[in-house]
Amino acid sequence: MREVFRNQIWNLVSVISLITFIKIFIANNYAVMNGALWGISTRAWFWLAIAIPIFHQVYVWLIWRLELYQNTFTKRYGVARSFKIYAAGFSILFASRLIFIIILAKSSQYSLLINPYFAYLLAAVISLVVIYLFYSVIRYFTLARAYGIDHFDKDYNEPYVKKGIFRFTDNGMYVYGLMILYLPGLLFSSKAALIVALFNHIYIWVHYYCTERPDMKVIYGKTPSN
Repeated sequence: MREVFRNQIWNLVSVISLITFIKIFIANNYAVMNGALWGISTRAWFWLAIAIPIFHQVYVWLIWRLELYQNTFTKRYGVARSFKIYAAGFSILFASRLIFIIILAKSSQYSLLINPYFAYLLAAVISLVVIYLFYSVIRYFTLARAYGIDHFDKDYNEPYVKKGIFRFTDNGMYVYGLMILYLPGLLFSSKAALIVALFNHIYIWVHYYCTERPDMKVIYGKTPSN
């Protein structure tokens, strides 16, 4: 179990620090929390939207590490079934990140003072990048690898992808994938939604350095160069 929890104290410190910074910002910009949707305040939607990525990354960390070091699930259910169930949970949680940011953006719309034409142009550029990312993942990287099949299938050993968007960075999903979460904030001019999107983008790198990168050293004996 020691290996399961390796580096997770830094994960905990990081998320506490991020939440502390957010609370300080909100305390000095209380208008960010104005609004409501379906009778639920923007503040409530905001913290729900913050909680989901935390729960998602705890879910991934715990399942990945238990499987990598103890074969907790595959020894009971086999690789195919274990991975399918895990991937379903992953998909639901990732979709929930975007869904709750959309709800938050609607709840707090027009809180961001920005030229709408600039916001729409930026959203269009981000959309193109995200579309190219998903094309690259499906075409070259594969969805199974994106979900973390290498933690379940001990015979999985594929070289790092250097095609599509991965020509520019080995960490394409973390650099570009989370950009999709900025779209609701831009389209609804919501400052609160953009804050949550930024939290997601920063916090995914905490997951990378505390969980995924150390795991890659165990699985592949090396990590990407960037």
